[in-house]
Amino acid sequence: MNVRQVLPADAIPSVDDPAFGDEYDSDPDDEVVVVESASGARAYPVRYLHFHEIVNDSIDGDPIAVTWCPLCGSAVVYGRSHEGQTLDFGVSGKLADDDLVMYDRQTESEWKQSSGECIAGAFEGDTLTIRPGPTMPWRQFRESYPHGVVLQPPGGESEAASDDDEPAGIEYDETPYEQYFEMDGFGLDAHRGGESREWTRDDDISAKTVVLGVEIGGDALGFPRPRVVDAGGIVQTTVGDRSVLVVASENAGIQGYVDPGHSFDWSKTATADANRDLVADGTTWNPATGTAEDGRTLQRLPTRRLFAFAWQDDHGAEAFYH
Repeated sequence: MNVRQVLPADAIPSVDDPAFGDEYDSDPDDEVVVVESASGARAYPVRYLHFHEIVNDSIDGDPIAVTWCPLCGSAVVYGRSHEGQTLDFGVSGKLADDDLVMYDRQTESEWKQSSGECIAGAFEGDTLTIRPGPTMPWRQFRESYPHGVVLQPPGGESEAASDDDEPAGIEYDETPYEQYFEMDGFGLDAHRGGESREWTRDDDISAKTVVLGVEIGGDALGFPRPRVVDAGGIVQTTVGDRSVLVVASENAGIQGYVDPGHSFDWSKTATADANRDLVADGTTWNPATGTAEDGRTLQRLPTRRLFAFAWQDDHGAEAFYH
């Protein structure tokens, strides 16, 4: 693992006192990270997370960290309770294999964002508990969760808003990683105009293929979105001893659920493929939320959304669904 200091700690500021509202005045296709709870759903726009990378939040008394590494395209939600402490996370300014290294302000231990593993400090070798944190377009969130709320612009300054290493005032209409997401290269050096890391796979998985990562016990399997789409948008398989259901559609993104054992297919009645529901066991199911017309709800898997290179860094070249 290659760990290097890139920026001063907190040059990218975490959000420690998040505020929420009903309105989001940006592109309806913007991706959001979603956290569901008994009191409702919350959306955390990636557009804001580009400039902050970590939101320390608490929902229904449950402390969580919504985390995002732009270089790895990795959205992961973790519990902040660990070994009897509630941890508050900040951006260390370090990268581990081009992935965000978080630090907790209680012990200054350092944690690799994509895996949740503590790589240095008092908790070295420990792993944070992952929580369900699906991603989907904002328009799908608003349709699926009409009473859900969205993170409001936190404001302030961030190095991600600057042309150098000094923080600058944030303009959320800017897209600091747009060129990076469009290029073939990957990693910090590519983002900064240098030479990309080498990608040696010769199959259909590119370095920045979007992967839904599932870990159960000691088993890990990454589901590349194109492979799920090629399988008809529905994959029913096992990871470890757990039956899983992974679905992908234009409108709902890619989602992972515990497979209840039904035979799933797509509805034939929608006017556009993007708006199709799942059908199984005599009812229809919303692929974005896992809710059925008859009131049942699929159990979400705790998953990671990330680029293929980051999943491969953490789990190896064979840990992909095929």
